[in-house]
This record gives sequence, C-alpha cells and structure tokens, in this order.
Amino acid sequence: MSQSMKRLLVAALLPLAWLRRRALTPLGRLWSHARLREQISAPLDPSVVVLGPAEIHGTGNIHLGRALYLYPGVYLETQGAGEIHVGDEVVMSRGVHLVAFGRILIGDGSMIGEYTSIRDANHRTDGDQALRWSGHESRPIQVGRQVWIGRGVTVLAGVTIGDGAVIGANAVVTRDIPAGAVAVGVPARVIQAHTGTQPAGVTSSPA
Repeated sequence: MSQSMKRLLVAALLPLAWLRRRALTPLGRLWSHARLREQISAPLDPSVVVLGPAEIHGTGNIHLGRALYLYPGVYLETQGAGEIHVGDEVVMSRGVHLVAFGRILIGDGSMIGEYTSIRDANHRTDGDQALRWSGHESRPIQVGRQVWIGRGVTVLAGVTIGDGAVIGANAVVTRDIPAGAVAVGVPARVIQAHTGTQPAGVTSSPA
C-alpha cells in the first residue's frame, strides 16, 4: 500500500475512531459494569470503574468496595463456601486472578499489577483419584491496606501481607510479609524492613 493511500484511509477512518472513543467506549464500560453486577452476589457501587469485561466463575460470592478501578480481563472465582472481599479504592490491573475456596481479603487502597495470581487453595495430591477430582485444601489469604503488588506476582494459600508492603514483580509469596516491608524474588524474601513511612509509589489511584 502506498503512503498516499494509507493517509487517505486513515483520514477516512478518523471519524469512526472518534465515534468509538466518545460514544462506544463509555457504553462498553457501562455494559461491563452491568454485566459484573449481574454476576456477583453483592451490590456494585456506581463509583466502581470497569474498563472492560471481567470474567466471573463459580458462586459469585464476591463483595467489591467503592471507587475500584478494574482493568479488562480481571478473573474472579469463588467455589463452595469461598468468598472474595475487596476494599475501597483498590486497583486491579489486566489479567489479575483471584480464586477463593475459602476467603481472600484485599484491603483498602491496594494496587495489584498485571497478571498477578492470588489463590487460597491447592489440589489434594495424596489420594487415588485423578488430580482433577481430588478436591482442594484452602487457607485464607489477607492483603492489607495500601499494599503494592507488582506485575506477575503469585500469592499462595495462607499468606498475610501487611499494610503498606511492596511486592516486587514476578515474586512468589509463600510466607507472611510484614507491614511496610519490601519483598522480592522466588520465593519472596524481605529486602527492606518497615521504615515507618509510606512506601514510595503506593497510591490509591491508578498511575
């Protein structure tokens, strides 16, 4: 395709791009909000921003706080008596997975980076059944207030992350992280203890 033809086609498509940005995108967000509200058990506050479709599986026993900022592709699953509670002003980036067979709590103002996985259960592996049907063992997960979890982090069952902690990208959190600490690596280890101040970059609104 010649450059002149490309310029003509781009000029012709600009009004459609403008229409999508000004009209179709807001309508899509409203649709995503309504769809999420229909799939979960608790009311969804109008202040929640849903940028694109969330994927909901299981019982829908999910409680979401006020002024959340949810990117497209968030995956929320509750099975059996499992429940997910998310506080106010939490940001969940694209592809975040929360799976609860017991309980997952996310504190106010926390930010969760892209493709982070937080799962409170593991498959049983000590029986004769196929792994798929072996059942699960769950232990609750608690993420405190104003916690910053980087991209691609895995948080395993039974973990508590204290208020104001920072978890570096791609870490695997297998044990409790104290409040205000910075933890990185596989498995995650604390490299900076609580300093008594808010960690840099922790905020209650998206960057």
